[in-house]
Amino acid sequence: MRRPETAFAPDEEIRGRAYDARLLRRLWAYVRPYRGLLAWSLVLLLGVSAAQLVQPYLVKVAIDAHITPRRLEGLGRLAVLFLAALAAEFVLRFAQLYVLEKTGQNVVYDLRTAVFAHLQRLPASYFDRHPVGRLMSRVTSDIDALNEAFTSGLVLILADLLKLAGIVAILLWMDWRLALVTLAVAPPMVGVTWYFGGQVRRAYRRVRAMVGRLNGFLQETVSGMRLVQMCSRESWARDAFREVNRQHRDASLQSVFYDSVFSAVVEMLGSVSVAAIVWAGGARILRGSISFGTLVAFFDYAEKFFRPLQEFSQRYATMQAAMASAERIFQLLDVEPEIVARPGAYRPARPPRGEIVFEGVTFGYEPGVPVLQDVSFRIRPGERVGVVGWTGSGKTTLIRLLIRLYDVWDGRILLDGVDVREYDLAALRRSVGVVFQDTFLFAGTVHYNLTLGDERVTRERVERALEVTGAEAFVRRLPGQLQSEVRERGGNFSTGEKQLLVFARALAFDPPVLALDEATSSVDPLTEARMQQALRALLAGRTSLVIAHRLATVRDADRILVLHHGRLREQGTHRELLRLESGIYRTLYTLQQAARGA
Repeated sequence: MRRPETAFAPDEEIRGRAYDARLLRRLWAYVRPYRGLLAWSLVLLLGVSAAQLVQPYLVKVAIDAHITPRRLEGLGRLAVLFLAALAAEFVLRFAQLYVLEKTGQNVVYDLRTAVFAHLQRLPASYFDRHPVGRLMSRVTSDIDALNEAFTSGLVLILADLLKLAGIVAILLWMDWRLALVTLAVAPPMVGVTWYFGGQVRRAYRRVRAMVGRLNGFLQETVSGMRLVQMCSRESWARDAFREVNRQHRDASLQSVFYDSVFSAVVEMLGSVSVAAIVWAGGARILRGSISFGTLVAFFDYAEKFFRPLQEFSQRYATMQAAMASAERIFQLLDVEPEIVARPGAYRPARPPRGEIVFEGVTFGYEPGVPVLQDVSFRIRPGERVGVVGWTGSGKTTLIRLLIRLYDVWDGRILLDGVDVREYDLAALRRSVGVVFQDTFLFAGTVHYNLTLGDERVTRERVERALEVTGAEAFVRRLPGQLQSEVRERGGNFSTGEKQLLVFARALAFDPPVLALDEATSSVDPLTEARMQQALRALLAGRTSLVIAHRLATVRDADRILVLHHGRLREQGTHRELLRLESGIYRTLYTLQQAARGA
C-alpha cells in the first residue's frame, strides 16, 4: 500500500498574481453576457450607499438644529426622513443582493457547463494521469469559490470603495482638520493590506490544492471500499485519510491565521482612529470649533468607514480563493484536447460496411514503452474475429485505438478504407459498439442505461437487444421492468446481470461493428452458452472483434488473432492454430484444458 503522503502526485504548481489581468479578462468573457444585470447591481449598490451615508448626517442635523437648542419643530420630519433612508436601504439591498446572486449563478452555470463540456473532449490519457476526485473539485468547489467572488467579493469591494470615497468627501466637507485625524491610519492600513494580501493568496492556493487532494482520496477510497474491507485495510485507509485530512486542516488553519491577524490589525487601527476622534474632537468641542452633532456624525461615519475595512479582510480572502480557483479552472480549460475531429471530418452517408484494417500500428501508454508494435491485419465486412493472448499483450488496446480513445504512434487504422483520424468522432463511435470488461451503469432507470437518452434508440430495439442477450428474463422480474431504478454503478445487480445490460446497450444502438472485450468473462457457463447461441444469429453480417480470455468464446470465430508481447504472432481458425507445433494459441489452449480438467 502507498504511503498517504505519496498517494497523489502534487498539484500543478500555480504561479501568478492575485488579480492577474489575463485571468480577469477570461472571467469577463463569462460575465459579459450578463453585464446588464451587473450594471443594475452596481446602480442599486450606489443607492444603498447613498441611503447609508445620509443617515449620520440626518442625526447631526437633528442634534445641532433641534435637540441641543431644544427645538422640537421639524424633528419629526427628520425622523421620517431617517426611517425613509432605512427603508430605502432595506429595499435596495434586497434588490441588489438578488440581482447580484442571479448574475453569479448564471456565470457559474455557464462556466461549469463549459468545464464539463471540455472534460468530455479530453482524451482518455488525461484521465489516466489525473485523479477523478481532483477533477470533480474543479467542477464543484473551485467554481463555487468563483460564485463567492460575485456574491461577497468583487462587486461588494467596489461598493465599499465607493462608500469609502463618499465618507471621505463628507468628512472633509464637515471638518477637514478632524477628517485628517480620522484618516491618519489609512497609510498603515495600506501597508498591512499589501503584506497580508500576499500571505493570504499563497495560503488559499494551498487550501485549493488540498481540497483537490482530499476529494481525490475520498473518491478513490470510497469507490474501492469493498476491496479495503476484504483486505482488512480499514486501519491503513483511516490513517491515510487522517494524513490527507491533516494537510487540508493545516492549510486551512494557515489561511485562517493570516485572515485573523489581518482582521485584528484592522480592528485595532479602527479603535485607534476612534480614540483620536475622541481626543481631537473633544478638544475642539471645548474650544467651540465644532458642534456636538458634528462629533457624533464623525463617530458614526468612522464606524461606517472602518466596517468595510474590517470586512475587507474577509472579502479579500474570498477574492484570493476565487483567483486561486480561477487559475486552476483555466489551467484545466487550457489543456488542449489531443483527439479531435479535424475540420471537414468524414461523416459517412450510410452506416459503414465494417471493413477494419490495421496497418503497421505501434502504440504505447507511456513514452518509449510500446504496447503494440507494428501490428497489421484486415477484418472483412461481416467477419467475426477473435483476439487472444497473454495478459498485457495489447488486446484491449486494439479496441481503444479503433474508437480513438487514443491515437496510434505509427501506422494507421482504417474503417471502410478511411483513416479513423479522418472520421467525425461521433460518427466513428456510433459505428463501433463496444462492451468493455469493466462494466459501467449510471444511476437512473434500466431504460435510460440502455438508451443513454438517445431518441434514435427505439423501444423496439431495446426489447430486441434484451431478448438477444438473454437479459430480458431478469429485467421482466424487476418491479418496474424497464423503468426500474439502477443504483450507482449498478449496485443492485449482480456482476453477470450488469454485463448483460451493458451488452444489450451496445446492441440497442445497432452498430455496424461490434467490439467485445471479455464480454462474457463474468457470467456463468450456462448464461455464456445462451449468449453464444444468440450471438451467432446477431453477428451474422456484422463485423465483430471479440477479445476473450476463455478460448471457448472464440473457437467458432471466422479467424483468431494471437497477440504476444504487443506483436501479432499467429492468426487462423481454431483448428489451424491448434495444428501449429509449439504455437502460442496451442499452448494457451492446452493450459486451459488442463486447468478445466483439474
